[in-house]
Amino acid sequence: MSVDRKNRFPSRRDLLRWSVAACGTAVWPGGRRRGFSQDIAGRGNLTGPALDGVARHPAVFWESLPDKKIKCVLCPRECEVADVERGYCGVRENQGGKYQTLVYGALCSANTDPIEKKPLFHYLPGTTALSVATAGCNIECKFCQNWQISQFRPEQVKSVLVPPERLVTACLADKTPTIAYTYSEPVIFYEYMRDSAALARKRGVGSVMISNGYIQEKPLRELCRQLTGVKIDLKAFTESFYKNQCSGELAPVLKTLEILKDVGIWFEIVVLIIPTLNDSREEIRRMSRWVAEKLGPNVPLHFTRFHPTYRMTNLPKTPVSTLDRCREIALESGVRYVYAGNVPMHPGENTHCHQCRKVVIRRAGYRILANTIKNGKCPDCGAAIPGVWTQAQALRSLA
Repeated sequence: MSVDRKNRFPSRRDLLRWSVAACGTAVWPGGRRRGFSQDIAGRGNLTGPALDGVARHPAVFWESLPDKKIKCVLCPRECEVADVERGYCGVRENQGGKYQTLVYGALCSANTDPIEKKPLFHYLPGTTALSVATAGCNIECKFCQNWQISQFRPEQVKSVLVPPERLVTACLADKTPTIAYTYSEPVIFYEYMRDSAALARKRGVGSVMISNGYIQEKPLRELCRQLTGVKIDLKAFTESFYKNQCSGELAPVLKTLEILKDVGIWFEIVVLIIPTLNDSREEIRRMSRWVAEKLGPNVPLHFTRFHPTYRMTNLPKTPVSTLDRCREIALESGVRYVYAGNVPMHPGENTHCHQCRKVVIRRAGYRILANTIKNGKCPDCGAAIPGVWTQAQALRSLA
């Protein structure tokens, strides 16, 4: 079982999991059984054998310790795991002093989504992504929208076994240009993401990671050689928020963003604005200035609307006026491309040329109404619009 490394007692997230399991079969909101999404199953050979347990595979990025213990060095937690125990994420297990991933190809969700839903606004706009996930996560956000899979063990979530070859074949058969590793936290199924992305790149398919950014430098740099884009959820700009609301730390996420900048891969940032917790003018200004100064003015910054969910149902939806204020502060701080999310038809969904302010991409929710960018440039003033606009550009090598 997963235990706290300091006091060796079960964690709060495990108590939640066990209490749900003890009540019988878990259900989705609305009464559906928690299990594999069938939206695209049967197309492109994506179907696979059902899993009642786990899908074992050798894990990477760990170190041996005495007494058959191991130290995981994939994410900043650096869990020290005794024999037959698991790390915090619940999907990586020590077996006789050898670390294993338990979710290699164990997909519990798969859907074809607009790339704008990730959201990625400057990456192949108007295209789709085959979005996949396994159970598990390496942090616990009280406001998680997908807690039914992220906060459960693989044995508690219905999954099907989809090897990398079958996943890539599904993309090609469906003429989908991108695989998105998303919904839960892709870092915890690193081996599957890495292998699938490497194979996909060879076959002309891109791969984007939709992540909390909780990963160490070496695995991140190696992974970026196979990925074609990244979206990072920056939860807030204070350590107290990460500690109290996410059971994590801010500093490693900021480091991840700086590494992505250094590597040269395309990435975008999303901040879920939660009333009273991370929406102060001062915090948004410090965050925006940091982005502009450390990452550059061309990194898209999305401020999205919070809706009560999971363990945070005591707060209201984010006022649209708050998103407007956040956008204004970010633009004043030097960030050129700032968006408002989860508010369909809001003018903040559109992409404006940073030089002449012409609307070059007009959106309505996840739909592209108009895209006038030509060869990566504004049609009016000729300014280069930063982003990934062709598949060939996406697949360029970062090695």
